[in-house]
Amino acid sequence: MRIRLIFLLVVIAFAAIAQNNGVKIALLKYNGGGDWYSDPTALPNLIEFCNQNLKTNIFEEPSTIDVGSPEIFNFPFVHLTGHGNIIFSESDAMNLRIYLEGGGFLHVDDNYGLDEYIRREMKKVFPNKEMVELPPSHPIFHQKYEFKEGIPKIHEHDNKPPQAFGIFIHDKMVFLYTYETDLGDGWEDADVHHDPEDLREKALKMGANIISFVFNQ
Repeated sequence: MRIRLIFLLVVIAFAAIAQNNGVKIALLKYNGGGDWYSDPTALPNLIEFCNQNLKTNIFEEPSTIDVGSPEIFNFPFVHLTGHGNIIFSESDAMNLRIYLEGGGFLHVDDNYGLDEYIRREMKKVFPNKEMVELPPSHPIFHQKYEFKEGIPKIHEHDNKPPQAFGIFIHDKMVFLYTYETDLGDGWEDADVHHDPEDLREKALKMGANIISFVFNQ
C-alpha cells in the first residue's frame, strides 16, 4: 500500500514538472568514495546542446541530488558518472527503485573504472532484473540523430568495444548504462580533454538522443 501511494505521488510530481515552464535534470551523488562529481562541465554542455537543437526547455544548470533523497522525485532524468566505488545503502536502493518504477530514468556513464561497482549496486535496486545489451536497432540510437552502429566510441581505455545496456520495467526502459564509450568526457568543455570537434559533436548528439528518448517514451 505504501509503495502504491509513493508511486501515485511520483506520477503526480512528474505531471507537475511537465506542466511547468521548464524541466530540471540532476547529477546523482552517491557514497563509496567514487568521484560522482567528475566531468563538471558535461551536463551543462549537454543541456545547452539539447535546448538549442532539440528545442527542449531544460534548466541551464543541473541540480545535484543524493541517491537516497526524496528530492529525486522532482527530476524525470538523473545522471550518474565517476571512476570508482559506489555504495547504495538499503534505503538508497529502495528510494532509487521506487523512483524508477514510478517513471524516473537513470543514465549511468562509465567514466572508466565504474563497471564492477554499478553492476553490483544495481543488483541491490533490482535483484531479479538483468542489464540487457541494446542492439543498434534500438530506438534510442535513432532519434533526431542516427547511430546505425549503436553507441559511439568517444574515449579509448582498454581497447574494448562500446556497449549500451538497459533495464526494463514492462517493456519500458528505466535505466541506461553506457560502457566503454565515455560520453561525458565528450560532453565536457573542449579544452578539458582536447577532443576533436567532430568527436565532441558525436558525443553530444548521442546524449541528445538519450534525452529525446527519455522525454518521449
